[in-house]
Amino acid sequence: MTAILWFRQDLRLADHSALLAAIGEGPTACLYVLDDDTPGDWRIGGAQRWWLHYSLASLASSLDAIGGRLILRRGPAAVTVAAVADEIGATSIHATRHYEPWWRAADTQLGDRLTLHDGDTLVAPEQVQTGSGTPFKVYGSFYRALNEQLPPPRPEPAPKHIIAPATAAKSDTLDDWKLLSTSPDWATGFSDWHPGEDGAQGRLADFADEVADYATRRDRPSEEGTSRLSPHLHHGEISPRTVWHALRGPAADKFLKELAWRDFSRSALLGQPHLPSKSTRAEPQWRTGKPADDDFTAWTRGRTGYPIVDAGMRQLWATGWMHNRVRMIAASFLVKHLLVDWRRGADCYWNTLVDADLGNNSLNWQWIAGTGSDSSPFARIMAPLSQSAKFDAAGYIRKWVPELASLSEPDIHDPVVRPADYPQPLIGHREARERALSALANARSG
Repeated sequence: MTAILWFRQDLRLADHSALLAAIGEGPTACLYVLDDDTPGDWRIGGAQRWWLHYSLASLASSLDAIGGRLILRRGPAAVTVAAVADEIGATSIHATRHYEPWWRAADTQLGDRLTLHDGDTLVAPEQVQTGSGTPFKVYGSFYRALNEQLPPPRPEPAPKHIIAPATAAKSDTLDDWKLLSTSPDWATGFSDWHPGEDGAQGRLADFADEVADYATRRDRPSEEGTSRLSPHLHHGEISPRTVWHALRGPAADKFLKELAWRDFSRSALLGQPHLPSKSTRAEPQWRTGKPADDDFTAWTRGRTGYPIVDAGMRQLWATGWMHNRVRMIAASFLVKHLLVDWRRGADCYWNTLVDADLGNNSLNWQWIAGTGSDSSPFARIMAPLSQSAKFDAAGYIRKWVPELASLSEPDIHDPVVRPADYPQPLIGHREARERALSALANARSG
């Protein structure tokens, strides 16, 4: 019997139930399909493609070391997987269960040929549901139910050997896919990242020494207080339960709740597949037309005149990542100060983040916009200038907005006298707040 292990967002060997199941059946063909068709508008963006190139290279090397071979194909996932199965005479297909709508559509197309295994969450969302058997819509209730099923099972070791099928399937090369930026090479600032399973394990080991300070340092963008595990988790280079067991204990509670939020985002996608595009609650009348478009462009380029927002957007373009506290500040500024539709912001993050995760990205944008089933009220408008000072972002601003580097505190958070090459604020905070609240009131009365 020959089996196929269909890799998706689980690019690792350790703690991989689907891989172990496939190997247990006999010779195993390891397959990755680059599918730009089935996801539609949610095909992966440039930053994720950069990461994917190096993650696949790492995975191919790891498979080669234990006798396996990574087959690369491009096309609609379900059709391509089925074609490879027919080509090599595979009798079964194994994969990790994912919750994005396009993966679920592909799973359905493959039907009984496909066996799905858990591995992308601490606990399968189907096991964390309300008394009526539906996904939770509020995180607090979800977390309490999830907590009753923790700890998760201990991670399984990586296999030591794979038997390759007698019939070799043809494969693309990574270079065929042209995933890396070339003209121009906009990813030169990505060099601090180390995609792949070894990079994920190394980052986890480093963070294990830092996690005790996570709760106090995570909101300070000038410090390296976050885990930076998110892109590794998103691409499945390390499993959530591997992280949980490595960090468990009272000192890690705050971070482990972030892992639980990640599980919640999968549950939310399962119960609300419209989450990436449709608001659940009332939303204001978003601004449209050229003035709104110009403001959106200024926001994406880090030219809003609000130093903390601009620093975040410039970090995003330079590194494919943005500090979590600043992500919230920048997102809030777009939807509440500029009254630009949250979907435009979500699309921007999707195309520029190396850790762009459909569930997390959609849930977080709807949370900040006040439009989701579990959201911060729209009327709660984050003040970026006071946030910048409160969380000591001066060093962060100096790094990413160098034209302000010579300013001392508190001027750097809200410069009174600005260098000629730094813009005035697009709108004042008080004016923006009044406009946002008026827009929401008009939407509700209309």
